[in-house]
Amino acid sequence: MRRTFLIILDVGFLSVATAFAFVLRENFDISLARLIDFGPYLVATIIASIVVFSISGVNRTIWRFSSAPDYLRVMSAVSAVVVGAVALTFAWNRLDGTARSLPFIQLIFGIAFLIGARAAHKIRHDARQHRKAFGAFLQPASPTPQITLLVLGISKLTEAYLQAVAELAPGRIRVAGLVGSTDRHVGRLVASHPVLGDTDELDSILDDLEVHGVTIDRIIVVSPFRSLCESDRETLLRIDRSRSIAVQFLVQDLGFNCDAVSKTGGIGRPQQPSSLAFQKVSFHITPETLEKIARRRYWRIKRLVDFSIALSAIVILSPFLLASAACVAASVGFPVLFWQQRPGLGSRPLRLYKFRTMKAAYAPDGRRLSDAERVSRLGSLMRRLRFDEFPQLFNVIRGDMAIIGPRPLLHWEQTEAQSARLLVRPGLTGWAQVVGGRTISSDDKAALDIWYVQHASLRLDIEIALRTVIMVIFGERVSKSDIEKAWCDLGESGIVHRSGAKISAVIGGFAAKAG
Repeated sequence: MRRTFLIILDVGFLSVATAFAFVLRENFDISLARLIDFGPYLVATIIASIVVFSISGVNRTIWRFSSAPDYLRVMSAVSAVVVGAVALTFAWNRLDGTARSLPFIQLIFGIAFLIGARAAHKIRHDARQHRKAFGAFLQPASPTPQITLLVLGISKLTEAYLQAVAELAPGRIRVAGLVGSTDRHVGRLVASHPVLGDTDELDSILDDLEVHGVTIDRIIVVSPFRSLCESDRETLLRIDRSRSIAVQFLVQDLGFNCDAVSKTGGIGRPQQPSSLAFQKVSFHITPETLEKIARRRYWRIKRLVDFSIALSAIVILSPFLLASAACVAASVGFPVLFWQQRPGLGSRPLRLYKFRTMKAAYAPDGRRLSDAERVSRLGSLMRRLRFDEFPQLFNVIRGDMAIIGPRPLLHWEQTEAQSARLLVRPGLTGWAQVVGGRTISSDDKAALDIWYVQHASLRLDIEIALRTVIMVIFGERVSKSDIEKAWCDLGESGIVHRSGAKISAVIGGFAAKAG
C-alpha cells in the first residue's frame, strides 16, 4: 500500500508539473480550446508515469534517506515518462495542438518537483534530528550508546536489515558502509549506504575508516558462515582475534543456520573496553543548569550570525578556496578534501571536512607511514595558518558546526565525563584553542570548553575571534591565568569532580547488549 501511495504521489507531482509547464508555455493565457488540445498529452503523461515509475522502482526509496543516486534515478524516470508521453500522444493525434517546447519545459519542472519533494522531506527530517540532538542532554542518558557497524554481503536480507536499523534503531546503530562480494559493487549505494570495497579489501577498509575517525564496533555478516570461501573465513577469524571487533552472523541470529557458532571459534565476542575507561576528572552539570543553558535565546541568535558569516565568507573566499584546492591537488593529489567523523551537537556524528595536508596513510607495499613521512610542505604551512580548516565553513552552513565553539574531538577522545561540551555546536575555533592551543592537557581543554558553554556570549565570541587572528599571526600562547580561572569557576559551581572511579558507559562495554 505504501509503494502504491508513493507512485500516486509521484504521478500527482508530475501531473502538476506538466500543468504548470503548459500554463507557463501559454504565458498564462489559457483558453478552453487550448485546454482541450492539452488534455491528450496530460492523459498520456499520467499513463506513462504509472508504467515507468512502477518499473523503475522510484517508489522504493525512503524519502528521508534519499541521496544523489536516488535523484539520478528520478531524473531518468521522468525523462522516460516524457519520451513515453510524446510517443503516446504522437500515436493518438500526431501531437496536434501540442507545443513542441512543452516536453522540454515539462522535463525541467517534473525533475524539479519530484526531486524537490524528496529533498524537502529529507531536510525536514534532518532538521528534526538536529532539534532532538540539541535537547539530548535534557533527557536521561541512554543505556545503550551508539554502535557503528560494517555490513558484509549484499542480498535481500541486507536490504531488510538496513531498513530495520533505520526504522527500529535510529541513533543507536550507525552503518558505516557495506562490503560487497565482488568489485562490481564498489562505489554503489545500498539503501543510501556506500559499498566501500569487496571482501578481499576488508583490512584496508577498516584501516581507512580508522584514519577518518570511524571505529567499527561490529561486523554484520549476512551470508551463512559455510557459504563463505576459505580466505573470507580466515579473514573474519583473524579480524575477530586481532582487532577485537565482534563479528556477528545475521543468519545465525535469525535461527536459519545453527552451525555457525561451532565453526567460528569465538566469533561474536564483545569488544573489550576502551583505554579511556578511567578518568581522573569528571564534569557534572545538574539537569536544571543544563536546561537553562540549552534554552538560552543566544543560541538562536548565534546560529543566525554563524550562517550569515559562513555564507559571506564562502562567497568572498571562493577564489582562494579554489586556488587552495588546486594547490592541494598538485601537492598531495586527489581527493583534495579529507574528512573525519567526530561527535557533534548532542553527540550526533558529524563529518568534519578539511583540505588534505598529508599523503595516503599507507605505502604501496602496505606499510603504514608516519605523520612526518606523510605531511607535505604545503600541508605544514596550511596547518600553521589554519587554512586547512576553511572547508568547515560548509559544515557551518549545514548547521553541524558554529564559528565559535568547542572544537570537535575524535570519538575516543570524547568521554562521558566531558559530555557537557557537546551541549552546543562544535566550532571552527574556541576558547580552548586561543587560551591553550595544542600543548595543554585534555582535562584543561575540557575545562575551558565547558566554561565556555556556561559563559558563551556575543562579547566572548568576539574576543575569541580576535584572539584567533592573533594566534594565527603570532602562534599559540598558553594563558595560565585563563586556565586557572576556568578551573576555579567550575569548582565553585560544583561542576568539577575528581575521582578514580570507572566511567560506567565505555566504548565497547555495550557491544553485547545492542540490538
